Amino acid sequence: MGRGQAARKTGAVTTTFVALLRRVNVGGDAVETLPHSGNVVFDASANAGEAIAARAHKLLARGPDFDAPIALRDGDDWLRLVAGNPFLAAGADSDILHAACLSAAPSAARIARLEPDRSPADAFVVVGADVYLSLPNGVARSKLSDAWLEARLGIVSTMRNWRIVTKLAAMVEARRR
Repeated sequence: MGRGQAARKTGAVTTTFVALLRRVNVGGDAVETLPHSGNVVFDASANAGEAIAARAHKLLARGPDFDAPIALRDGDDWLRLVAGNPFLAAGADSDILHAACLSAAPSAARIARLEPDRSPADAFVVVGADVYLSLPNGVARSKLSDAWLEARLGIVSTMRNWRIVTKLAAMVEARRR
Protein backbone atom coordinates (compact mmCIF):
# COMPACT_ATOMS: atom_id res chain seq x y z
CA MET A 1 0.00 0.00 0.00
CA GLY A 2 1.13 3.54 -0.73
CA ARG A 3 1.91 6.45 1.51
CA GLY A 4 -0.75 6.81 4.21
CA GLN A 5 -3.08 4.41 2.48
CA ALA A 6 -5.13 1.48 3.74
CA ALA A 7 -7.28 -0.94 1.77
CA ARG A 8 -10.88 -1.35 2.83
CA LYS A 9 -12.92 -4.54 2.37
CA THR A 10 -14.46 -2.96 -0.73
CA GLY A 11 -11.01 -2.71 -2.31
CA ALA A 12 -11.09 1.09 -2.36
CA VAL A 13 -7.86 2.78 -1.34
CA THR A 14 -8.18 5.45 1.34
CA THR A 15 -5.92 7.71 3.33
CA THR A 16 -6.23 8.44 7.02
CA PHE A 17 -6.26 12.15 7.86
CA VAL A 18 -5.91 14.11 11.09
CA ALA A 19 -7.84 17.39 11.19
CA LEU A 20 -7.16 19.92 13.94
CA LEU A 21 -9.97 22.42 14.35
CA ARG A 22 -8.84 25.77 15.68
CA ARG A 23 -11.06 27.39 18.32
CA VAL A 24 -13.59 24.55 18.36
CA ASN A 25 -14.55 22.09 21.06
CA VAL A 26 -16.66 19.32 19.61
CA GLY A 27 -18.85 16.80 21.35
CA GLY A 28 -19.85 13.40 20.02
CA ASP A 29 -19.53 13.06 16.26
CA ALA A 30 -20.07 10.55 13.45
CA VAL A 31 -16.32 10.36 12.85
CA GLU A 32 -13.67 9.35 15.35
CA THR A 33 -12.84 12.29 17.58
CA LEU A 34 -11.10 12.98 20.82
CA PRO A 35 -14.18 14.29 22.67
CA HIS A 36 -14.28 18.01 23.35
CA SER A 37 -10.86 18.54 21.77
CA GLY A 38 -11.36 19.77 18.21
CA ASN A 39 -9.40 16.80 16.84
CA VAL A 40 -10.78 14.46 14.20
CA VAL A 41 -9.30 11.36 12.55
CA PHE A 42 -11.05 10.20 9.39
CA ASP A 43 -10.52 8.12 6.27
CA ALA A 44 -11.17 9.45 2.77
CA SER A 45 -9.79 9.04 -0.70
CA ALA A 46 -6.32 10.54 -0.91
CA ASN A 47 -7.44 13.49 -3.03
CA ALA A 48 -10.57 14.26 -0.94
CA GLY A 49 -8.97 15.27 2.39
CA GLU A 50 -8.47 18.95 1.54
CA ALA A 51 -11.98 19.27 0.09
CA ILE A 52 -13.51 17.68 3.19
CA ALA A 53 -11.52 20.00 5.48
CA ALA A 54 -12.58 23.05 3.41
CA ARG A 55 -16.24 21.99 3.56
CA ALA A 56 -16.02 21.42 7.33
CA HIS A 57 -14.37 24.82 7.76
CA LYS A 58 -17.22 26.48 5.86
CA LEU A 59 -19.87 24.63 7.89
CA LEU A 60 -18.21 25.48 11.19
CA ALA A 61 -17.91 29.19 10.44
CA ARG A 62 -20.57 30.81 12.58
CA GLY A 63 -20.73 34.28 11.15
CA PRO A 64 -18.18 37.06 10.80
CA ASP A 65 -17.04 36.87 14.44
CA PHE A 66 -16.22 33.16 14.44
CA ASP A 67 -13.78 31.34 12.23
CA ALA A 68 -12.57 27.78 12.81
CA PRO A 69 -9.54 27.16 10.59
CA ILE A 70 -8.51 23.53 10.12
CA ALA A 71 -4.95 22.23 9.90
CA LEU A 72 -4.92 18.94 8.00
CA ARG A 73 -2.26 16.22 7.94
CA ASP A 74 -2.34 12.79 6.38
CA GLY A 75 -1.62 9.85 8.68
CA ASP A 76 1.99 9.42 7.51
CA ASP A 77 2.72 13.11 8.09
CA TRP A 78 1.21 12.84 11.58
CA LEU A 79 3.36 9.84 12.47
CA ARG A 80 6.45 11.67 11.14
CA LEU A 81 5.51 14.63 13.36
CA VAL A 82 5.53 12.33 16.39
CA ALA A 83 8.75 10.52 15.42
CA GLY A 84 10.62 13.72 14.58
CA ASN A 85 10.28 15.64 17.84
CA PRO A 86 13.77 17.06 18.49
CA PHE A 87 12.99 17.77 22.14
CA LEU A 88 12.08 14.12 22.81
CA ALA A 89 15.23 13.03 20.99
CA ALA A 90 17.18 15.26 23.39
CA GLY A 91 15.50 13.62 26.40
CA ALA A 92 12.87 16.23 27.30
CA ASP A 93 9.92 15.29 29.50
CA SER A 94 6.90 14.81 27.22
CA ASP A 95 4.68 16.62 29.75
CA ILE A 96 6.18 19.99 28.71
CA LEU A 97 6.01 19.40 24.96
CA HIS A 98 3.55 20.74 22.40
CA ALA A 99 3.23 20.84 18.63
CA ALA A 100 1.78 23.65 16.57
CA CYS A 101 0.47 22.55 13.19
CA LEU A 102 0.56 25.26 10.59
CA SER A 103 -1.72 25.60 7.57
CA ALA A 104 1.38 25.66 5.32
CA ALA A 105 5.15 25.62 5.60
CA PRO A 106 6.35 29.16 6.27
CA SER A 107 9.04 30.80 4.17
CA ALA A 108 12.57 31.17 5.55
CA ALA A 109 11.99 34.95 5.72
CA ARG A 110 8.90 34.43 7.90
CA ILE A 111 10.71 31.93 10.16
CA ALA A 112 13.46 34.52 10.64
CA ARG A 113 10.81 36.84 12.15
CA LEU A 114 10.40 34.45 15.11
CA GLU A 115 12.25 35.58 18.23
CA PRO A 116 14.05 32.64 19.89
CA ASP A 117 14.36 34.49 23.21
CA ARG A 118 10.78 35.80 23.30
CA SER A 119 9.76 33.55 26.21
CA PRO A 120 12.63 32.69 28.60
CA ALA A 121 13.03 28.94 29.28
CA ASP A 122 10.72 28.10 26.36
CA ALA A 123 12.06 26.83 23.05
CA PHE A 124 10.74 26.01 19.59
CA VAL A 125 11.91 24.36 16.39
CA VAL A 126 10.17 24.84 13.03
CA VAL A 127 10.20 21.79 10.76
CA GLY A 128 8.23 22.22 7.54
CA ALA A 129 4.64 23.06 8.49
CA ASP A 130 5.09 22.03 12.13
CA VAL A 131 6.49 23.81 15.16
CA TYR A 132 7.79 21.72 18.07
CA LEU A 133 7.61 23.54 21.39
CA SER A 134 9.12 22.92 24.82
CA LEU A 135 7.22 24.94 27.43
CA PRO A 136 8.62 24.05 30.88
CA ASN A 137 6.61 26.79 32.64
CA GLY A 138 3.37 25.74 30.95
CA VAL A 139 1.50 26.91 27.90
CA ALA A 140 -0.50 29.49 29.88
CA ARG A 141 2.68 31.31 30.95
CA SER A 142 4.42 31.09 27.60
CA LYS A 143 4.63 33.94 25.12
CA LEU A 144 4.89 31.34 22.34
CA SER A 145 1.19 31.24 21.46
CA ASP A 146 -0.83 30.45 18.36
CA ALA A 147 -1.58 34.16 18.02
CA TRP A 148 2.14 35.01 18.06
CA LEU A 149 2.99 32.28 15.55
CA GLU A 150 0.17 33.41 13.26
CA ALA A 151 1.19 37.07 13.46
CA ARG A 152 4.85 36.32 12.73
CA LEU A 153 4.38 33.58 10.13
CA GLY A 154 1.25 34.90 8.41
CA ILE A 155 -0.47 31.51 8.44
CA VAL A 156 -2.87 29.59 10.69
CA SER A 157 -1.41 27.80 13.72
CA THR A 158 -3.16 25.39 16.03
CA MET A 159 -1.27 24.00 19.01
CA ARG A 160 -1.76 20.69 20.84
CA ASN A 161 -0.05 19.26 23.90
CA TRP A 162 2.09 16.18 23.35
CA ARG A 163 -0.41 13.90 25.10
CA ILE A 164 -3.05 14.78 22.49
CA VAL A 165 -0.50 14.49 19.67
CA THR A 166 0.37 10.94 20.69
CA LYS A 167 -3.30 9.98 21.23
CA LEU A 168 -4.01 11.06 17.67
CA ALA A 169 -1.03 9.01 16.48
CA ALA A 170 -2.47 5.96 18.25
CA MET A 171 -5.79 6.55 16.49
CA VAL A 172 -3.99 6.71 13.12
CA GLU A 173 -2.05 3.53 13.87
CA ALA A 174 -5.19 1.68 15.01
CA ARG A 175 -6.78 2.32 11.61
CA ARG A 176 -3.82 0.62 9.92
CA ARG A 177 -4.27 -2.69 11.70
